[in-house]
Amino acid sequence: MMKRVLLAASCAIVLAAPSQARAAAADSDPRAVRVAQQVLDALGGQKRWDALPGLRWSFGSASHDTVRSTRRHAWNKHTGQHRVEGTNRAGVKFVFLHTVGDTTGGAAWMNGQAIEGDSLHKLVRRAEALWVNDTYWLLMPYKLLDPGVHLGYEGEVHDSMGTFDRLSLSFDHVGLTPGDHYWVSVNRKNHRIERWDMMLEGQQPPPEHWTLEGWERHDGLWFATAHRQGTLNVFTNGVETVHEFPASDFKSP
Repeated sequence: MMKRVLLAASCAIVLAAPSQARAAAADSDPRAVRVAQQVLDALGGQKRWDALPGLRWSFGSASHDTVRSTRRHAWNKHTGQHRVEGTNRAGVKFVFLHTVGDTTGGAAWMNGQAIEGDSLHKLVRRAEALWVNDTYWLLMPYKLLDPGVHLGYEGEVHDSMGTFDRLSLSFDHVGLTPGDHYWVSVNRKNHRIERWDMMLEGQQPPPEHWTLEGWERHDGLWFATAHRQGTLNVFTNGVETVHEFPASDFKSP
């Protein structure tokens, strides 16, 4: 299950400018669009998000609070430069550098040794896939109005936790797995996504159910640091907002 889960949520992470968001909203349910805008405003707002130069965070999974895997990202939102590092299943330390959307260049090191040729190209493509996946887990609430996202309004849900607006997300030829289908439940009291159901491309019903928890505020922007399903936690923690990256972050291991 973990491989399927960690490869979920693979929509393109190019966050929408206001004009793009309006174009995307034109193909969505107007009520769903209003709820999505409330979500974005509660997160800190489009203007504040667009102005932020970059982020660092850790992505991984844990079961019963035992960490299974983790990797660390640095992403310059304004230039597209990306760094991901960690240790693979074989115990080999890796560092991958590339520019988001460009898999023709980049650099990679395994246990400190520079990789070249076809192996490098494969690792750069891997870095792009990790970025797509791991940023979506962290930033999905910011992306409801992205181009290519179709929002539907699925009604109100009332339970002991409050009243929720349920939205559906489907995708128009964007991302690595455009056949994914998601549903998010937005708490009407705080306009925060607190539940996320996903049915991945090629997966049969029922959807998998996840929570969004451990919300943290950085530079006026909110991020969920835990996504739980029973004893499993897909975490996006150690979040740091970055205003200036050292040049070495994107040049050397």
